[in-house]
Amino acid sequence: MQPPHPLVVLDLFADDRTALLSLLAALNADDWEQATTCDGWSVKDVASHILGGDLANLSRRRDGYQGDAPAPGQDLVSFLNGSNDIWMHAARRLSPRVVYDLLAAAGPPLFDYFASLDLLALGAPVSWAGPAPAPVWLDVAREYTERWHHQQHIRDAVGQPGQTDPRFLHSVLATFAYALPATIRMPQLGPSLTSTSTVRRVETGRSNGNRMAGSSTPEYPQRRRRGWTSIRTELGACTRKASALRRHRGQLRSVRTTTSAEGCSTPSP
Repeated sequence: MQPPHPLVVLDLFADDRTALLSLLAALNADDWEQATTCDGWSVKDVASHILGGDLANLSRRRDGYQGDAPAPGQDLVSFLNGSNDIWMHAARRLSPRVVYDLLAAAGPPLFDYFASLDLLALGAPVSWAGPAPAPVWLDVAREYTERWHHQQHIRDAVGQPGQTDPRFLHSVLATFAYALPATIRMPQLGPSLTSTSTVRRVETGRSNGNRMAGSSTPEYPQRRRRGWTSIRTELGACTRKASALRRHRGQLRSVRTTTSAEGCSTPSP
């Protein structure tokens, strides 16, 4: 079985941040308070969430500063949810201008840190890709999808087109494809599954963004809404297809998917 080819997204971070800052710079006071598909989060909350991910990565990963940790017996999900809520409440004291300025300041050193990593080395698991250590390039690609899909939440809320230029979108699709083997519970297929995954269609609509802890895991879309062109991942359909194939002892050769920017999430450790 051949290992997957590295997916390198380092050149996308800076341009993605430039697009985000241009978007935020054009917002008025009412726009910043618009509700998003992230339950209970405004545009400013989502922007603050992106900022929190930047600062946490710089502190924890670049600087080796651990800060708080789960209490004895506390599961990781509840710890991440609690940390996320603490940050969000604190960030609501910041003005939109401060959030904007901090996003502009935090991006370059974080992206430089990502560029300094050995992308071919093995790192910590990427939870939605499976429990085994993951290559660093996949973890970095996950970080890119985290920032991309939250920018889509903001664009949706203020009525701006999604950032669906192929240069940005194709890497999101390719990264989310690595969730498929773990999602359909066929780990024996491993990375070969993603090598035959193809995009089936691009729909107009948006997913119901439920908040969940963890990394950028594509969620099952719950209902269709009017809005920006989102790319929806029908992983439930993939699961049903895989189950049917297993029942007939067939071999899964290709999974045709759409992909979705998932709901709001706490960056994974």
